Amino acid sequence: MRTLLLVLLVCASFSLKAEQLPAWRATKGLDAPHLGQVWDTHAQRWLSADQLVTALAGSAHVVVGEKHDNPDHHQLQLWLLEQLQERRPQAALIMEMLEPSQQAAVNALQGQPLPDSSLLQEQLNWQSGWDWSPYSPLVSWGLQVPQRLLAGNLGQQQMLHRYRKPPPVSARYSAAARAELEQTLLDSHCGKLGAERMPSMLAIQQGRDEQMARALAEAPAPALLLAGAYHARRDLGMPLHWQQQWGEAPTVVLLLEAGQGQLPGTEQADFVWLTPALPEQDYCAQWGQN
Repeated sequence: MRTLLLVLLVCASFSLKAEQLPAWRATKGLDAPHLGQVWDTHAQRWLSADQLVTALAGSAHVVVGEKHDNPDHHQLQLWLLEQLQERRPQAALIMEMLEPSQQAAVNALQGQPLPDSSLLQEQLNWQSGWDWSPYSPLVSWGLQVPQRLLAGNLGQQQMLHRYRKPPPVSARYSAAARAELEQTLLDSHCGKLGAERMPSMLAIQQGRDEQMARALAEAPAPALLLAGAYHARRDLGMPLHWQQQWGEAPTVVLLLEAGQGQLPGTEQADFVWLTPALPEQDYCAQWGQN
């Protein structure tokens, strides 16, 4: 009986350890029910974070959509990668924040002792549009643990080419998806995006999603892609451009701030992970100052 009790206690201790999430850093929605839990859009039930790990461990391709400036999203991404690594080796991590011109520097650092954070940032030629601080632990993990850390984004010249000579909009977009993308682009440019520039901006968005889908498909599996939530959404983003010859479509996890209203359904994601929210910011006010 004592032996059985010890086994049960050890199992319970392991379970509690696996369930433990990083301390929250965002400050809004801390009293929200189901904070830190995961909504399974297919089963229509809440899961623990550890149950999410179990569900994802058998997936060859996973995409995790984030809100770029929410620090809890980056902490949970790292937690998820570490937990998946304990279940089975993670072969590849792909990041939207890296572009092809950085891949040679990434390859040179892969599996090597890493310099301090500031020198690593310099050696990778980290792009100024991405805040280095929250992504540094993820980049370091990607360089030290899996076989490959891979760029997921288009390069600057590829974006410029699409801007100047936008290809036709993909027929994969529904009318509703295209309308939502156009509105999102308008909002992200604070209403200052002229109608004549919309085809170019749509072409860049489409190209980035096509590139991320290709990078995930061609990476050694199991592979996980980190990207913005719109890029991760099944109805708008890179899963829409997944090709049949690549096999089963990626499993989609959306990190969602509490207080966003109705939870996304299966048309957007497989799992929705609820986190605290950042205080509201008027990004357009900063735009006006610039």
